Amino acid sequence: MKESSLISGFKKTKFGIVPKDWPLHTLGEIANVQTGLAKGKKGIKNPISLPYIRVANVQDGYLKLDEIKKITVSKDEIKRFLLQKGDVLFTEGGDFDKLGRGTIWNNEIENCLHQNHIFAVRVDKSKILPTFLNILSSSSYGRRYFMLSSKQSTNLASINSSQLKLYPIPLPPLPEQTAIAHVLELMDKAIQLNEQVIAQKELRKKWLMQQLLTGKRRVKGFGREWKEISLGNLFNRVTRKNTEVNTNVVTISAQRGFVRQTDFFNKTIASDILDNYFLVQKGEFCYNKSYSNGYPWGATKRLNDYEKAVVTTLYICFGIKDENKTDGNFFEQFFEANLLDRGLTQIAHEGGRAHGLLNVTPSDFFSLKITVPEKAEQTAIAQILQAADKELGLLRAKGERLREQKKGVMGVLLTGRKRLEI
Repeated sequence: MKESSLISGFKKTKFGIVPKDWPLHTLGEIANVQTGLAKGKKGIKNPISLPYIRVANVQDGYLKLDEIKKITVSKDEIKRFLLQKGDVLFTEGGDFDKLGRGTIWNNEIENCLHQNHIFAVRVDKSKILPTFLNILSSSSYGRRYFMLSSKQSTNLASINSSQLKLYPIPLPPLPEQTAIAHVLELMDKAIQLNEQVIAQKELRKKWLMQQLLTGKRRVKGFGREWKEISLGNLFNRVTRKNTEVNTNVVTISAQRGFVRQTDFFNKTIASDILDNYFLVQKGEFCYNKSYSNGYPWGATKRLNDYEKAVVTTLYICFGIKDENKTDGNFFEQFFEANLLDRGLTQIAHEGGRAHGLLNVTPSDFFSLKITVPEKAEQTAIAQILQAADKELGLLRAKGERLREQKKGVMGVLLTGRKRLEI
């Protein structure tokens, strides 16, 4: 943008277009960037063991302090690596999502040090507030600077202290920094409150699933005894080959359900020849024998988002035999509650965790016995649980809107396009 085309009262800087009364400094000019303590140092004189903060403890905007380790350091070096209240912590890197993330240290642990993969930035508070630096660094501008200035290889990236010191920082007057921080902290509180409500609703949903799907709590109006039946009497195995050359190749994510491989892996890992893959249709189920976090015995998911999808023959796929007797919505919830796990532990053969897959055969899978109610009660239970899911969906959508609103507000406040009255 040419100087003549700039809005009156603004100037062009390395940061971007900012108000003329905002000076631009590098982080090294307004703060001390302190590197941390390396582990494994030998020949330490006057050793003392103290708690220290690792990359695993520094999350994006908060500290995770459930596991604090100790490190041995010389008494003479304690002062150099000791964290002080108001230090802004930055992670050196690792995975892309760990690059430059951080938060403010508020003396959560006394006499605490920081490791060499974490920078402790001690600002000159006559020029910049720790809260303002933390907000700026978590913005899209901060993320972009760290990414562009980092050393990268495959899925890893890192920054060093020299690059961090060169980080360009626009400086609104201190009262304006305080006002900006206050507005964004209020928005953070709204986001956190919504997250707390979501967590409470998720716990209630889990409780409802445990009670209703096992018959511990019955839906009003139903009293018939539940019957034990094998999966093979409820479902037919689906081995339909992809003869129509459908290219909608999906994988089953335990957390996300059916996901296109291009979205999940950022590439297609399936064979170029897809006619030997299974073709599943909307409403049918697939059991992924891979174990993952929260799903130690694999995950069974229902195809809801696509009319048809192509899956690997490693999955055990199946569909409802008689929809007059079996409610698919009920069994979607039933499988999501991991209620097959007890049976799966009995049929997963020795050595079944080789290569990340459980050794579960289709014949053993369909022989599993479960206890379920008649269809009318299945439907009533499913409706209750779907209502809970809908409520959670609305809350999560609200959370996304709040986060998007915060991004928009950050975009105008951190560039001075919107000035706050002080």
